[in-house]
Amino acid sequence: MRGKTQEDIGLVELLDPVAESVGYEIVRLRLMGGAEQRRLQIMAERPDGDMNVEDCARLSRAISEIMDAADPISGEYTLEVSSPGVDRPLTRLKDFDTYAGLEIRIELDRVAEGRKRFKGELAGVEDGQVGLNLEGEDDTTVYFPFEWIVDAKLVLNDELMKRGAQQRAARVGAEGEDADSEDLGDDAEDDIDLSESEED
Repeated sequence: MRGKTQEDIGLVELLDPVAESVGYEIVRLRLMGGAEQRRLQIMAERPDGDMNVEDCARLSRAISEIMDAADPISGEYTLEVSSPGVDRPLTRLKDFDTYAGLEIRIELDRVAEGRKRFKGELAGVEDGQVGLNLEGEDDTTVYFPFEWIVDAKLVLNDELMKRGAQQRAARVGAEGEDADSEDLGDDAEDDIDLSESEED
């Protein structure tokens, strides 16, 4: 799920070690657009889940260096590095444990229980399977193999907003920074994009 196409997956494999070497984890990578002008969108975070403007800039520089050297994308493209945002995608098995108890939407690569799309409370991970308490169906927990999931995202609701505010407050308190420098809004994915153009 971190990469959608084979080209995405190849770039994830190339850039994972780069991100890890400077202290970050790639959450999702998408290479979008046509042959003329493409966008390389990378969502990333520190192992503790934080990602601020300075982090994005640092990772962007590290990725640009290896992309210039390896030149894996033909033609011009724009590099965008951002945090996953509050209503983040869940792309790694560990994400489904970390955010257990919150509401999510998932899409499968096949029909299960008569459908491909589901919404409900995330019930964590058990034996490599993702548990979901189905919305509107009390006491019904279904489990899907992680490999079946093609898309998963937290639902932006009051509970998620409250959790995000608590995390920001705790981070600001721990780091002693001004709240305005860390509180980047509800959709940090858009607010802390750092884009730069690359040419072949």
